[in-house]
Amino acid sequence: MDYDDFKQMSDYIKSKINDEPEVAIILGSGLSGLAEEVKNPMKISYEKVPNMPKVTVEGHKGEFIFCDIEGKKVLLMSGRFHLYEGHKPDVLRILPYVSKLLGAKIFIATNAAGGVNLSFKPGDLMVIKDHINYSFSNPMMGENIPKMGDRFFDMSMAYSKRLIDILRQSGKENDIALKEGVYLMYSGPNYETPSEIKAFRILGADAVGMSTVPEVLAARHCGLEICGISCITNMAAGILEKPLNHEEVIQTSNMVKDKFVELMKAFIKKL
Repeated sequence: MDYDDFKQMSDYIKSKINDEPEVAIILGSGLSGLAEEVKNPMKISYEKVPNMPKVTVEGHKGEFIFCDIEGKKVLLMSGRFHLYEGHKPDVLRILPYVSKLLGAKIFIATNAAGGVNLSFKPGDLMVIKDHINYSFSNPMMGENIPKMGDRFFDMSMAYSKRLIDILRQSGKENDIALKEGVYLMYSGPNYETPSEIKAFRILGADAVGMSTVPEVLAARHCGLEICGISCITNMAAGILEKPLNHEEVIQTSNMVKDKFVELMKAFIKKL
């Protein structure tokens, strides 16, 4: 995809909205509760936007939602794209790039993840401090788009310390316990083996999932300020003696929906 493709997407969306969003949030599997809480949202289906592929994963509606949350103009993205769906890596630039072109300054990536850290439990919320790209892919490979960012860009402070501090404060003030850790991306679509999880723990991972890292790479490339939150929906393979399934991911996400919504509202209010 080239600059004109991303520009066509953003231009179409701009023609349907009245204000520029300040904050853009990708809602991970089962975390669409925030979208259900907002009043008078303006929704645009991904399918109506030029050049946008379809979302095929359960729990991902595939729509842009423009709304006001705690006095801020917010763009919610209910649904994302994954490598395991068969997309080319550059497709995973879409949501960060469109957010940037629409005027957003802050980019929040949320996801459902498996707990690798043995002290975690299903239902925990983890602030992402850093990530490990174990997908062996990168959405920024191929021709660079200078209008969006530099060919070579720094990832040493990809997750904003300022935003992480605000998340901590928001959790503390609202009695929401937050974990912190490193998120590792695995390509999927299968869940990991117990031996892979042991290896990921040795590498320093606290949670594992199949998204977020490509979006953070693209968001960093185009200069957005980034933070991330993982909902620990299950313990990763080999920790508990039971098979993993997507239904459990959705069920646990729904269970912590109110806590996640409260945290996001408190966080946005402080921005």
